[in-house]
Amino acid sequence: MSANKIFSTTQVPLVVWGGGTGGVASAVQAARHGIRTLLLTPGAWLGGMISAAGVSAPDGHELSCWQTGLWGAFLQDIAKVEQDGLDQNWVSCFGFNPARAEVVLRSWVVDLPNLEWWSDVQLKSIFREGDRLVLLELELEGRQHQLRFDLFIDGSDLGDSFSLADISHRWGWESQELWNEPSAPSAKQLNSDPFFASQPVQSPTWVVMGQLDQHAQSPSSPGCLPRPFEAATKAFGFERTVTYGRLPGGLVMLNWPLHGNDWHKGLERIRSSDVKIKNQLAVEMQLYSLSFLQALQTVSEGWLNPGKVFPGINQSLALMPYWREGRRLKGQYTLVEGDLLPLASGAARGPIPLDKQGRCTSIAVGTYANDHHYPGKDWPLASKSCRWGGRWTGTPFCIPYGALLSSEVENILMADKAFSVSHIANGATRLQPMIFNLGQAAGMAAAIALKKRIQPAEVDISELQHELLHDIYAPAAIVPIWDWPAWHPHWRNAQKFVLAQPDCLSNHSLIEGFNLKANVGEMPLPDQTPLNKHVKKFSGCLRVHSDQTFSLDTKSKSWRLITLEPALNRWLESCEDQQNVHLLAVANPWGPWLRLIRVLD
Repeated sequence: MSANKIFSTTQVPLVVWGGGTGGVASAVQAARHGIRTLLLTPGAWLGGMISAAGVSAPDGHELSCWQTGLWGAFLQDIAKVEQDGLDQNWVSCFGFNPARAEVVLRSWVVDLPNLEWWSDVQLKSIFREGDRLVLLELELEGRQHQLRFDLFIDGSDLGDSFSLADISHRWGWESQELWNEPSAPSAKQLNSDPFFASQPVQSPTWVVMGQLDQHAQSPSSPGCLPRPFEAATKAFGFERTVTYGRLPGGLVMLNWPLHGNDWHKGLERIRSSDVKIKNQLAVEMQLYSLSFLQALQTVSEGWLNPGKVFPGINQSLALMPYWREGRRLKGQYTLVEGDLLPLASGAARGPIPLDKQGRCTSIAVGTYANDHHYPGKDWPLASKSCRWGGRWTGTPFCIPYGALLSSEVENILMADKAFSVSHIANGATRLQPMIFNLGQAAGMAAAIALKKRIQPAEVDISELQHELLHDIYAPAAIVPIWDWPAWHPHWRNAQKFVLAQPDCLSNHSLIEGFNLKANVGEMPLPDQTPLNKHVKKFSGCLRVHSDQTFSLDTKSKSWRLITLEPALNRWLESCEDQQNVHLLAVANPWGPWLRLIRVLD
């Protein structure tokens, strides 16, 4: 870019590239802690996956013990604007309109006077001098700008800065021999099977929104879907397929992995620098998802129609794709499958990362059950799920701080799914809830580094953990502890106790061998959970089933019973079959289940 075309040159302490959950979280966190921050986004919406990409029924981090940090703050804020509540579908315990999610995040950003936001930015180039990024060039409203900065946070889905600044990164599969990951293919398989070349990363999806006619009924005998979607409804039936991602007001998120609208073709184009090639990929994905919506609509007998959510000509089509994977940083630490897998059967945890002095290096908690998207049969993955609270949930694991740091560039931090993680482990680390809190940690680390005039790698991890735990806006969990919900007054005590002595946390992620009341405080009880306006009283006969599920037989119907509360999970596990109970719960007819909130007995 020649100098005579430059409209402005600006110096800022912190630049954040990317408007997804991680980018927004990092920018908000840094600005809240006094850092003048410039947030650059390629689009006009904030939120990425949960808004612009339309993935607004997020799973993972659903239990109250994981609802911490900016993820927990987002849940509280979106619940205030979704008057019908968040219990809307069966893939998740949370469903919301993506446009309302964007409004929530926008309110966070505009409330901060030291956070400036430039939208619809084209990032042209990033200049690097040795181990530092020093300058970026961009285009905004047809004008060219240069930015100089002290720290740079990459909050993009695809690791956009890596190719522009020649930062070492990974793409595609790694062999089992590299990190001894049980679910990875052997080097021989990688070199001989053409599947791995044709599917270098997980398949993305361009989400499309449908709208259910609230006055119509789901067809009792829907016709067959046309090719290539003829098998899409075979596993769960037509109605369950459509309501998988139901949202308030009868919107439905169509993000269907089983012969639905996942996109599997030409994925090498994801990392192309040619705009025409990337645009062609986008068009193909959009048309494919729109044809999936049309196929479902055709056999729905008027029950399903295109939704109206997003700005633009086609209001049913998300503004961007849901990228499950792209480039991945080569970091100071690489999170691999062994860091995720539980240390015991049942409700257990992954290993606590420790430095040479035995101090915990975790800065965020992940929980998602490892899940990969490819054409054909599911890729066999080592299990990291368990029965808990009457349902399946992912087992928790830690994100070490070193996974946010480059192995060669000293003034960059990662805030989204392109952080340092293996291809196999990415299946458990790519979801919005964890990325909120990973981005929060990146923003906090940047704030500490800039205030102390040090590099991110020099940040004292114990100070970073302390600041995250004591954040006045959104205190965030550092280590996975099943027993303590985020709303409980002793939640922070439990976190601090485990950080001080990591050995006290059992493989089942419970504090054992100590006097809990003296060292942490009173345990949460089954009648203490905070209430909301959607809670109702239910009475009936509690049934305890052999598969670790529960149900409640009321006078009118039998409900499946689940909970997200640790104290209520313990209560359910202690119950006998055919016990008469009185409960407070939120009904989700699309689950269908009752989400248990309190026990009244």
